Amino acid sequence: MIGGYRVVRKVAAGGFGVVYLAVDAEGRQVAVKEYLPASLATRAPGELLPQVQPEKLSLYRLGLKSFFEEGRALAQISHPSVVSVMNFFRENETVYMVMNYLEGASLQEFIITARDIKQTKVFRESTIRSLFDEILRGLRIVHQHKMLHLDIKPTNIFITDDNKSVLIDFGAAREVLSKEGNFIRPMYTPGFAAPEMYRRDTSMGPWTDIYAIGACIYACMQGFPPNEAPQRLENDRIANALARLRGVYSDNLIEVVEWCMSLDPLSRPQSVFALQKELNREGERRYTKLSVSERVRLQFDTMVSDTKKNVQKETGVGGKPK
Repeated sequence: MIGGYRVVRKVAAGGFGVVYLAVDAEGRQVAVKEYLPASLATRAPGELLPQVQPEKLSLYRLGLKSFFEEGRALAQISHPSVVSVMNFFRENETVYMVMNYLEGASLQEFIITARDIKQTKVFRESTIRSLFDEILRGLRIVHQHKMLHLDIKPTNIFITDDNKSVLIDFGAAREVLSKEGNFIRPMYTPGFAAPEMYRRDTSMGPWTDIYAIGACIYACMQGFPPNEAPQRLENDRIANALARLRGVYSDNLIEVVEWCMSLDPLSRPQSVFALQKELNREGERRYTKLSVSERVRLQFDTMVSDTKKNVQKETGVGGKPK
């Protein structure tokens, strides 16, 4: 029993916490998320209290505070496309967040299934537009509450059994720990984190979540995530990858993804409303098909880019021997 909820089983565990299926006093199923950052705390089997080394205690408490505040903020939001937080409380020297239990599958699972069928289109364009229209409605409310999600990716977009799409697993505590803790590796999912998330000296805002939305749409089109931001800063191949999809998806949708995934934060949509407006734009959707010579040129450019990269890896920067 935790805070009056009977834990049934562990549903998921990640680097920052554990999610349980539990039952409340009325017998309703709920999801209980526990703050337990693997890099800062350990817990022996059968124990309730996390063990934190003294030198990591201040960082553990900082993340704990952020997780608690996130729960409090989410409890004020009521929208079908945002996970519903019904309760949050401190117990066992950690914090628990109680949410409605969703049945269905993540967008990532749908992408993998669709990709394995090996169709020309991973998802139809109409499906992509309606799915992200729902998600953006929820994200807009989140931003209006002065919150950012900071961890939007296909595994954090949940499609319920009654075909509702819901944003889950916000990343405020993760972001605080990433910025304050000198961890060797960034705590982000490659491909979906905006470039500014890898730096300590840049501000984040709605445009940071919008980059991730663009990356999710890209994954729905390609079946795979885009290259991660640091890699793109060295050698950006997004335009080439999207160009190959001309004729499969409309020019407008391809341009929307490029806009969202601009490496410069100021070049992206600055608000969810601006993105919604473009995504819902009515009118004739053009499909520009590439000529054979254009396709060959794209393949050639990719081959040259890969060759240069391999030479630099083998010889060192600028092609000089190590």
